[in-house]
Amino acid sequence: MATHAGTAPEDDEPSAEDLAAIERESGLISAELALLDAEIGILAAEGDPSAVDWQRLRRAVRDVLREAAELYTDEPSATEADSQSPDEHAA
Repeated sequence: MATHAGTAPEDDEPSAEDLAAIERESGLISAELALLDAEIGILAAEGDPSAVDWQRLRRAVRDVLREAAELYTDEPSATEADSQSPDEHAA
């Protein structure tokens, strides 16, 4: 990573919280990469894309939607986090 003027090199490393967020989103990231690959396959097909190409694209879209929904439902909403008392945050 490039260092910025005025920051120490150790500040460029991701925190444990950053790494945990990446790990939580890894399924969605993988699904989005598979979708991108399927889209590239459709665009780069010689002639018309095959039925398998379209099936692969539909499957990739479903996977992205499933992973995004799963990620969204696993995260507590901001209102739920705000409604907890300070004692509940410490537990």
